[in-house]
Amino acid sequence: MNKAQHLAIIMDGNGRWAKARGQNRTKGHEKGAEVIRTISEYAANHPQIAQLTLYAFSTENWKRPKTEVDFLMKLLERYLDSERDTYLKNSIRFNTIGDLSVFSPKLQAKIAQLKTDTAHGEKLLHTLAFNYGAHDEITRAAQKLQASQTPITVESLTAALDMPTPVDLLLRTGGDMRLSNFLLWQASYAELFFTPTLWPDFTAQELDAILSKFAGIERRFGGI
Repeated sequence: MNKAQHLAIIMDGNGRWAKARGQNRTKGHEKGAEVIRTISEYAANHPQIAQLTLYAFSTENWKRPKTEVDFLMKLLERYLDSERDTYLKNSIRFNTIGDLSVFSPKLQAKIAQLKTDTAHGEKLLHTLAFNYGAHDEITRAAQKLQASQTPITVESLTAALDMPTPVDLLLRTGGDMRLSNFLLWQASYAELFFTPTLWPDFTAQELDAILSKFAGIERRFGGI
């Protein structure tokens, strides 16, 4: 029985969900934020899940229209304010990965404050990937080791990453079957699951079914 101690999710399909309903893409992002709460609470109360890492905004997402990017930044601010009680009530510790230096001082301060407020959460480490890309993460880690004149090994590079913990199960919603530059190092031996369900329609019940399938997979990690 495998345990998905570290579950990572590529939350895809917000825009298509809104378009199918004749709505602006921003409505899909708003609905998607609500699903984050549902899945986070489920994970916090699941006996096997210790970490949940969600792909929120990639280094490539800056290529989207400025109006959409501006909305996402405002939505992120609202999320940080509105979900504080959810984190505290469920004993969830908030974390981020990615290069936060490009964000406004106000947004950086909100992120730092929520990390401080939830530092004692014990049931789940909840990580949102902001301005994150695996290529960027690995490059920054290598530069960090070079600057400190630390020999580059698998162990030292892993420790220098934003996220040093390997992923057990990586799930992507929305139907596409690609990793999109997400946790490439950490997912080297992750089990990959893809569902056509768009993120705003994703439910705890579907995740529960996926975890049940994952539990029965034989994981050999290169062995026999």
